Amino acid sequence: ETVQATVSGIPDTVAFVTLQFHTQHRSTALSFTRVPGAALSAPDTGLLSTLAPGQTSLSLFLTTLDRYPVAGMGVTLPYTSADPVPGACNGVFGLGTDPNLYLTYNLYETTLRFAPASVGYARGATPPPCNVSTETAVRRRLLYDVYRFLLPAGDLSEGGLFSGLQKVASAQSLGANPGLGADSSLGTDVRLVRSVLGRGAVYAVVVRDPERNTSASYVPVHTYACSFDSALEGCLTLGQISTKVFFTLSGLAGLFVCFFGHRFFKCELFCMGFAFVCFLFFVLITWTTTLDYDLRLALAAVLGVVGGAVLVTCWWRFGSVMACVAVVGLILGFFVASTVFFTPFGELEVFQGSEVAFWVTYCCLVLAVSLVMVRWPREGNIITCGVVGGYCVVLAVNVYVSTSLSYITLNVLKRFLNPNFDPAFTDVSFHDIDFVLITLWVVLGASGVVLQLYRERSRPFFPPSPYLMWLQERERRKTNVLDPSHHGATPAGRLLARLRQLTRRREPNGEHTPLLL
Repeated sequence: ETVQATVSGIPDTVAFVTLQFHTQHRSTALSFTRVPGAALSAPDTGLLSTLAPGQTSLSLFLTTLDRYPVAGMGVTLPYTSADPVPGACNGVFGLGTDPNLYLTYNLYETTLRFAPASVGYARGATPPPCNVSTETAVRRRLLYDVYRFLLPAGDLSEGGLFSGLQKVASAQSLGANPGLGADSSLGTDVRLVRSVLGRGAVYAVVVRDPERNTSASYVPVHTYACSFDSALEGCLTLGQISTKVFFTLSGLAGLFVCFFGHRFFKCELFCMGFAFVCFLFFVLITWTTTLDYDLRLALAAVLGVVGGAVLVTCWWRFGSVMACVAVVGLILGFFVASTVFFTPFGELEVFQGSEVAFWVTYCCLVLAVSLVMVRWPREGNIITCGVVGGYCVVLAVNVYVSTSLSYITLNVLKRFLNPNFDPAFTDVSFHDIDFVLITLWVVLGASGVVLQLYRERSRPFFPPSPYLMWLQERERRKTNVLDPSHHGATPAGRLLARLRQLTRRREPNGEHTPLLL
């Protein structure tokens, strides 16, 4: 429903009022009319109302489009004509006078954008111009301070957030907190600070007028650098023990596959089948159920073990190398396509704005790589071992140290699971740890591929099926009379002979050798 709030008893000395409403992660909208007009829908939203002469009250309407109950905190701040007006010189954002902070984040950086302010003016007076040259603009004397208040580590509660917002709600309450960033004499500004993944941070901007010695605050905004609504890598699933155990074991298996996968073909098939089925069923389970993250991961891992065993059994029973290579080729195609879309190629507008264009192109890349691998199965299988095995080691490192490389596959998985996928969080920059892990991945992959190609150069392309070999051996024993085992008793016959020894003495049979005719 829509909630109406009224601010009354406003003194004549107040020239404008900022109205704020904050929730933890549900979006709400503030408007001066019951039917939302010019309004911003966000967890941290606010409006600025300039007052007319003689006005002593004003009303606003609070609306949420979410179907869940929303708890929040409202803040009302009055300012005099001497105080700067936050966002009064807005020429970029949707609202006329916009006191809001616009926050975006990625793996490493949090970006704040806001509209420039103007100097204060009395009720009924003409607002100072904003579109004048830098030399004569009065508003150019205004300075901006950016503050960041970190919430306690591990605190994802609404109470902890509201307590932090109270400490940065106004310029006066920010006086006792250290600020981040240098003062700026420019209007619109962009502030870059380090993202703290999974830890709450409240950001505030205070505009100061040094000539009048006054100040005013923009609407504070907060972030946890993660999503509460995401089914994958959400705020409530970061740092889970289950994730660390899963990817640590995957890293050890990947290291083995990287150097010995083709030699121990059954082990490689099990690992590839596990990865393929685990990924597939994790997506399906997340789509169709609301199970807890740990339960989804455990269930997907169990099904992955079954999938790996089925793939090994199919090869053991039927000996179809091409069928197994097709599964391995799909995995290599998945990695190649994911890597291509992780590059600037994936940032093209056609892929960001159209899901159809993205998935059609992605599937074509996967199938193209799979077809190439069918043409050169042994080389493709060894390359897959090196690429996938090395990347599993990178993922194992990622659960302890956040890196950009994990988003090669994580972006695709997020796009699978989230119909309203926002690519903003995928635009990650590279830092020293990423270059170190890229080097590690390249070294592991290249070493594994070269070593396996050299070691397997004189061996058969693929080991034969054990079941087919057993059938051939059994047929050979039936028809080869020179084979001593041809004249040996069957296991059932030997067992019966043992039982007969308990009741009577066994007579010698003579030589146990084939007849030479």
